[in-house]
Amino acid sequence: MQREIEGMGGAALAVPTDVRQEPAIAALVSRVLADGGRIDCLVTAAGLAAFGPVADVKTEDWDQLMAVNLRGAFLACRAVLPTMTAQKRGTIINIGSIVTSRTLPGSAAYTATKYALLGFSRVLAEEMRAHGVRVGVLSAGATDTPLWDAVPAPPDRALMLRAEQIAEAALLMATLPPGATLEEMTLLPQGGVL
Repeated sequence: MQREIEGMGGAALAVPTDVRQEPAIAALVSRVLADGGRIDCLVTAAGLAAFGPVADVKTEDWDQLMAVNLRGAFLACRAVLPTMTAQKRGTIINIGSIVTSRTLPGSAAYTATKYALLGFSRVLAEEMRAHGVRVGVLSAGATDTPLWDAVPAPPDRALMLRAEQIAEAALLMATLPPGATLEEMTLLPQGGVL
C-alpha cells in the first residue's frame, strides 16, 4: 500500500506494530509525530477472529482476540489523545463489526470484542466532544480479508465487501467538515452476505 500511495505522488509511512504492546504503540505515535508533526486521524483496523461454539473456544484464543481487537484499539486511541486534544481536533475511527447488531453463531469471542469496542468508542466520543476530537465506529459486514483464510467453508468471498470500500467509508467519516461528526456507520455488502 505504501508503494502504491507513493507511486501516485503521495507520502506514506508504514510501520509494522504489535498493537498488543503499549511500548510499540508509543513508538509508532512518536515516529508519526517526528515524521509529520501532527496526527489528524487514527483508524484502528487491526483485528483477529476465531470461530466455533462457546463450548469449544480456547482460552488463549479468547485472550488473543481481546488483546488485539480491544486492548490494541484502546492503546492506540489513548496514545493519540494528547496530540489530538492539544490540536483541538482529530478523528478516531474504530473498525467495528455488524455482529453488534446481527447475531452470528460461533463468533462469541469476536462478538464480545466488537461489543466492547462499540461501548468504549461511545464513551470516548462523549469524553472527547468538548476537545474537538471526533470518535466514530465503522461497523462493517463481511469483508474479503485474510481473516477468512482460516475459516472452513466461508461465505462466498466474491459477495463480501472489499477493504477499499471500508477505507472509502472511513475517509468519509474523517473528512466531514468541522462541526459535524459521524459517530456510527454501518456498511454492508449489497449481496446479502453478513
